[in-house]
Amino acid sequence: MPVQPFDRYQEGAGFLHRLDPRVKVVLTALGILSNVLIPDGAWSAFLLTFALILYLTHLAKLPWGFVLKRSLIILPFTLTAFSVIFITPGTTLTVFRLGPWSFSATHAGVIRFLSILARGLLSVQMAILLTATTSFADLLHAFRHLRLPRALVGTLAFTYRYLDVLGDEAVRLMRARQARSARLPGVSVRQGVRWRGKVTGAMVGQLFLRSLERGERVYYAMLARGYRGHIYTLNPHAMTADDWVFAWVGGLSLLAIQLLARLDLLLTP
Repeated sequence: MPVQPFDRYQEGAGFLHRLDPRVKVVLTALGILSNVLIPDGAWSAFLLTFALILYLTHLAKLPWGFVLKRSLIILPFTLTAFSVIFITPGTTLTVFRLGPWSFSATHAGVIRFLSILARGLLSVQMAILLTATTSFADLLHAFRHLRLPRALVGTLAFTYRYLDVLGDEAVRLMRARQARSARLPGVSVRQGVRWRGKVTGAMVGQLFLRSLERGERVYYAMLARGYRGHIYTLNPHAMTADDWVFAWVGGLSLLAIQLLARLDLLLTP
């Protein structure tokens, strides 16, 4: 049973893969901020942002549906804002009755909910595009160059690496459990919920202890190899002309989206 990698990086030779990670991190953060600042109902701005994401996906040489399918993970979380349809003042579209209660869906509430859904999908798509074209080591290097707190960058680095340790130890425990749980062919053995809970609890405890011990061995091995609080990389990450041009073009594109959003609201009757 192989350990599934936690890294979502898609190795490739696309234009976005070659960009400096600092440019990608900054533009992604600005893009998410731009999505938040787009007013409700500015559909032209949302469509332009979506078109920009599709173009960047093409530059990264990724399948068209790669970002779209993975961004659907945000849908259960955006459903928590479903109540804005009924609590936002505005023109009533329809009334739902549930026993003695009645709920009025308003036009402004529907627009606000759809806008929240669009912001969530677009923001997640930008984050997915960043992680798909930038390895985790390059992301950490970019965070360090962008002057993020050293403790935060170190915590992210160790958390990422210890997730792999945790997954490897979990696979070993499951393999040991299967080796000690032989059954005759065609014979079904059913155990109660209490027994299953006891076994699961013991396995979780063993997983915690074994992961902690192995994590300490990994840390001591890093110290023995010269680790002093910095994660080094062979990539020097020097800004090139393409990086600067893309950074300016990306920033101006986000500014244009904001201007289009305000113009769209002014022209909407």
